[in-house]
Order: sequence, then C-alpha cells, then structure tokens
Amino acid sequence: MNAEIIAVGSELLTPYRIDTNSLYLTEQLNLLGVEVIFKSVVGDDLRQLVRAAQHAFLRSDIVVFSGGLGPTEDDLTREAVAKALGLELERDGEILAALEQRFAARKWKMAANNAKQADVVSGAIILSNPNGTAPGQWLTGAFDGRERIIILLPGPPHELKALFEGECRERLRATLPPAVIATRVLKVAMLGESQVDARVSPIYKRYPDVQTTILAAPGEIQLHFKTRAETSEAAQQRVDEVAGAVEDELDDLVFSRNGEPLEQIVGYYLQMRNATVSVAESCTGGLLAERITSISGSSRYFVGGAVVYSNELKTELAGVPAAMIEKHGAVSPEVAAALAEGIRYRCESTFGIGITGVAGPTGGSPEKPVGLVFHSVASNSGTEVAERQFPGDRKLIRRFATQMALDMVRRKLM
Repeated sequence: MNAEIIAVGSELLTPYRIDTNSLYLTEQLNLLGVEVIFKSVVGDDLRQLVRAAQHAFLRSDIVVFSGGLGPTEDDLTREAVAKALGLELERDGEILAALEQRFAARKWKMAANNAKQADVVSGAIILSNPNGTAPGQWLTGAFDGRERIIILLPGPPHELKALFEGECRERLRATLPPAVIATRVLKVAMLGESQVDARVSPIYKRYPDVQTTILAAPGEIQLHFKTRAETSEAAQQRVDEVAGAVEDELDDLVFSRNGEPLEQIVGYYLQMRNATVSVAESCTGGLLAERITSISGSSRYFVGGAVVYSNELKTELAGVPAAMIEKHGAVSPEVAAALAEGIRYRCESTFGIGITGVAGPTGGSPEKPVGLVFHSVASNSGTEVAERQFPGDRKLIRRFATQMALDMVRRKLM
C-alpha cells in the first residue's frame, strides 16, 4: 500500500517554519511497509485544501493530514476533508464536554471558537489526544471504488507523535497486509553523478522491483536502494543483491556501505591500522579537523593540527620555508606538500595532511583561480599531492577540499 501526507498551515509556506512532521510520519509508515508517494504543504485556504484532499484520495491508499485541527477560523482540515468526501461535520457532545472540563480545571473560560474542535467528520473514529485540545480522526471507506484510510492528526509535533504512536500505529498494523521496506545506501567519493549513473544504471535497471535513487552531495554520490517484500529477510536480501552488484562494479570508489560519512570510515581504517593523523589547513580554516573530531572516539587517531592561514604561521607552525612560499606562492603543490610533511613531523603522526587553495569569492587570479586547491598527504611511504579545481561558492569549495583530503587518506589505508 502507498500513502500521502498533507501538511496543513500557511506558516509552513514561509521561510520560518519547517514541516518536520512529514519526516516522522514517513519513517513510521515505512516501518509498517507503507511507501510514501506524495507529500504536500497546503496553506489555510479551504478551496485549495479540498482540491488537495480530492487528488490525494484518488491516488493514495492512506492519506494523513497534519495540522489545521485547532480552534481558529483558519483551522480548516476537518471542513476540507468532509467537503472532499461529501460528508457532514457533526459536533460531538463528549468531546465538547471534555474541552469544557479541561478549561474549567485550569480556571480558564473557554472561548466559543474552541467548540469547533468537537466537530467530527461523519463516520470517523475519534482519536484521543492526551497532550492537546484537538483530537485526531480516523476514517475508512471507499472513494472512487477503492478503499481508503484517512487520518487527521494535530500539528504540534509532540501531540502528533504521541497520538500516532498511541492510536494509529497498531490500527494500521492490524489493517495492512504484511509488508516490510528495506533500504541500503552506498556512498561514492569524488566522482560525478553522471559518471556513476553511466556505470551502474545497466545494473539497477535489472531490478525493477528495487527503487534506486542517486543523490549528489559535495564530493560524494549517494546511491539509495529501497524495496518492499512480505518479510524483512526477503526485502533485505533483494536490496543487498543490487547493492552488492553495484559495489562490485565501482570497487574501491565506494567508501561507505551503510550510509556512514567519509570521516567515520577514515576513522575506522586509522584504528584498524593503529595509525594517527594530523592536519595543517589553510583555505579550509579548520573544517577538516572539525569533520574528523565530529566522530566519537577520534582522539584515538587524531593527534591535532593547525589552521595556518597566514604565510608566517605556515612557516612557524608547519615548518614551510619562507623562501618556498616566496618562490611558488602559498597556493602551490610545493607548499601543500611542505604543510603535510611539516605537521606530520611536529605532531609525530603516521599521516600528515596539508591543504592550501583559493576558496573565494575573492583572491583568485588567471593563474590561480577561485576553486583551485592543492591537497597533500605525507607518510613513511612518501608524499602525495593532488590538484583540483572545484566549482561552487566558498562553502562548497571548502567542503569539496576536505572530502578530497579524507579520500586520499582512505585510499592510502585500504
């Protein structure tokens, strides 16, 4: 079965409020073997809400509304669902009495508009909301010749989560056919999206029952595989099969088999080899060290390092000869290598990493344009230097540069 989520509220169409409820609901529905095929955000407009509901009822087996169950004039979910289904709203006396008691217990006077929270779509099951005044509603029945499940949930996340877990999850489990969704995520370093797809599309096209999604991030491509089966074993076996075939094709370009970030994978390898690393960063300004130390336990393999932005500190902290900087410039393969070697020597680490470049948006030249970065890794086996020209703004260039440096270390450790 499939599902659709409609988040209701004009505030969600502004830059100031994010719809987090749909993420939670998607996770919960996936755990029940239900795939979410549509999500939408609709403002507080009755006509638009009715149209969104009608479209959802036509294409989705389960439709979940979040928000719009409050007491104000712009809370219109109940009205929209009733209108879309051609049903009436009925005021429930028990809900109304409970609302009045709730306000009386707090010695507050209940405003007249709170009474609309007792309006129930004809035929709906009332879902108790222990954390708020707006109960949820559950409807089942045929729409356009197909059975539908329609769920109305309050918008505040703590109310929605408690109500879904207390009133909806087991109802759904008892209603739905046995199904489990399994997923796998592979991550590929420093290769373009089109290059990855050209190599792996002949593989994943052989598995039409497995949904394959390719996502691009700075310095990495993510391959997401998802399928549904009657048992977790069957579903997992299927996604593992396609992921394994893709991994065989891409070989060591794949750095993560279960969605881990590159800094975590590098940490695994360093611990396995009983190795340590230190860094000397110029244009990345400490971002590489931040990524490495974001992993718990990184003190076992990360010795430390320095942000050597000025030429003077490149010399003082990483031992780069001033004459070398004068001759080749701070952004050069020679300086990158000297940074890696110098910081490794000072920190007595197995590996030293040096990064220098032009992150922009200013500071570039025809000879050394914005996005030019030199990366170096020094070890007992020698010093490797890689030159890259990265696209994007300052933030992207810095992220690309740290990704490249981490991948260089990973390859030396494999």
